[in-house]
Amino acid sequence: MGDRPKELHALLASVAAQEGDPAKVVVLGQGVPLPELPSGIAAVELPENLGIPGGRNKGVELLRESGGVDVVVVLDDDGLLPRTDSFRLVREAFAVNSRLGVVSFRIVDEEGLTARRHVPRLGASDPLRSSEVTTFLGGAHAIRMSVIDQVGDFPAPFFYAHEETDFAWRALDADWEIHYRADLVLRHPRTDPARHATYYRRTARNRVWLAKRHLPAVLVPVYLASWTAYTLARRPPLPGLRAWWAGFFEGVRTSCPPRRPMRWRTVWRMTRLGRPPVI
Repeated sequence: MGDRPKELHALLASVAAQEGDPAKVVVLGQGVPLPELPSGIAAVELPENLGIPGGRNKGVELLRESGGVDVVVVLDDDGLLPRTDSFRLVREAFAVNSRLGVVSFRIVDEEGLTARRHVPRLGASDPLRSSEVTTFLGGAHAIRMSVIDQVGDFPAPFFYAHEETDFAWRALDADWEIHYRADLVLRHPRTDPARHATYYRRTARNRVWLAKRHLPAVLVPVYLASWTAYTLARRPPLPGLRAWWAGFFEGVRTSCPPRRPMRWRTVWRMTRLGRPPVI
């Protein structure tokens, strides 16, 4: 968004410090001018803010056109790679497992702590334990380019919220694996997701779209009921709750095609991994 030039330069320096061959780097300005960047970095200023998934799709398109890119790493512009071996570990992970489609980094705050919401496992148990998971973190992840070619782009209409889960469910249904790696770390300031003005509305709307796009019909009401109960139990502020319900009914009224329900085999696989797609 162009409002964190100092943090962006620190991130780019940490990317340049990675071991092995240098990575191709694309920085997108979402409807804003970019600051001056180091040489060798592709700086692209988009005419408008396409949202998180739309921006990622544009970045992937540019990397695909450049050729020779097998793995795409996405990093928040206010993040920082504290280790110099992260990209080497990513390369090794994809090289040794041909079914590995997505790698999710561990995100830590200024004090080195990992928030529960940054561990993509039900219950967020032990952030230092790596495992196979059913979704991944948007702020720091790596995706095999062939997975994107097979299952498609991130859902641009979502704009913000749950675009990673949408992509993850499609990847799982195509028999790819998603791994959470505790040894791949991105340092990121502690933030509140509700800081975004449209957080509650888009979170609710996109939950409904996610269910309508990918769940077997019988599971759609179960999934939405469980998330409604969870939201009410957290007792959001009244303005937030109003926005949440507005987004929920917006998702019910409107469609976000295509609808491609996952196979029951995928439902069972997610259940065995500890997160059935109704929770």
